[in-house]
Amino acid sequence: MPRFRAALIIGFSFLAVITLGAVLLCLPVSSANGTFTSFLDAYFTANSATCVTGLACLDTGTHFSLFGKLVILFLIQVGGLGYMTFSTFFMVFFRRKMFISEKLMMQEALNVYSAEDVINVLKKIFSIVFLIEGIGAMALFFRWLPEFGIKKAAFYGGFHAVSAFCNAGLSLFTNFSSFSAYRGDITVNLIITTLIILGGLGFLVITDIVQNRRFSLHSKIVVYTTLFLILLGTLTIFAIEFNHNTTLGLFGNSQKLLASYFQSVTTRTAGFNTIPLAGLRNATKLLMMGLMFIGASPGGTGGGIKTTTFILICATIWATLHESKNTVMFERKIPAETVRKAFAVFFLSISLVAGAIFLLNAIEPFSLMEIAFETFSAFGTVGLSLGITPFLSSWGKVIIIAVMFIGRVGTLSFLMGLSNENRKPNLKYPKEGISI
Repeated sequence: MPRFRAALIIGFSFLAVITLGAVLLCLPVSSANGTFTSFLDAYFTANSATCVTGLACLDTGTHFSLFGKLVILFLIQVGGLGYMTFSTFFMVFFRRKMFISEKLMMQEALNVYSAEDVINVLKKIFSIVFLIEGIGAMALFFRWLPEFGIKKAAFYGGFHAVSAFCNAGLSLFTNFSSFSAYRGDITVNLIITTLIILGGLGFLVITDIVQNRRFSLHSKIVVYTTLFLILLGTLTIFAIEFNHNTTLGLFGNSQKLLASYFQSVTTRTAGFNTIPLAGLRNATKLLMMGLMFIGASPGGTGGGIKTTTFILICATIWATLHESKNTVMFERKIPAETVRKAFAVFFLSISLVAGAIFLLNAIEPFSLMEIAFETFSAFGTVGLSLGITPFLSSWGKVIIIAVMFIGRVGTLSFLMGLSNENRKPNLKYPKEGISI
């Protein structure tokens, strides 16, 4: 099966899950007050949960009933792992034989190199995911047990462990407060950030770490880039906001550092927050938009252009400046096809974000900074907001829904899915240079 056809089917599978979730969320049984929720708001919520974004036009903690929260939790889990991952897991569980076309679709969905590796990768994924989420849920349960009691601590622990590992950013704490109440709680901060980091690394990298074998080139790039971006974000936020009275200026040094670290980790992928984002300096907001645009790693639960795309573009620019014909990383030459794909992903993504910002500025009353921040957050499937999400117009919500969806599926995969099946043959043409 061609790659574009696989990408199209994967995209439609996400749409089907989102639509089903929206139908369930708009029913009276899903709301706390027993009334219907508008379909657009329900669809926005379902799309945000399935695309593991976290932007919310309704307060998850107060608007939805237990049933509605369970629907959101299911959508987060399906969206984090991918619908195709779930469906193939049940095929394997019930011993149904997979056809070659199904294996090729899973190869596209899981970003593995060989269709034959699909079954083994699936088994590893589910073992790793449920183990990590289970440990995270238990740790949060024991932390919140004295505060909430058994039932609430168990549900809150499970929900936030899944939301953090899947990099969804949706929280049950009321009034869109996220984890602001636990700004200085090192236990909650470390549990949540560890789950976020592991979910953002990607399943292949986690497998390398668990098996304690020699890291592949992919794993090395992902781990080193992730550590660099976390450190860069932490130190920059700490430095810029250190004496800013509306953010870190009112806290002690240890709480400033913890809040900077938490926000650095969650900005690239998850969307939780412990400091008021609207009060941030513009320089910090610009930094966060950059981190959100980069996002998580291939095969992980987050969005963005991916860490590997970012570092590959940087390495190629470095090679160009040094007049080298090849992009080399860790003493390995990167294929030219991979480099072209990285640049295609970057420019298609920045074009999508710029187009969405232009449209939103044309129809919404908010500032350019607020709209840009919201759009980058939607594309990176992050979920951070400067507070404008609940006040977007109907068309504004539709645009953000589209950006979230394309950001989760991937700009290149989305356009490949829409491309024509008939391709031109690989003809050879004479070379001629142009001025750059």
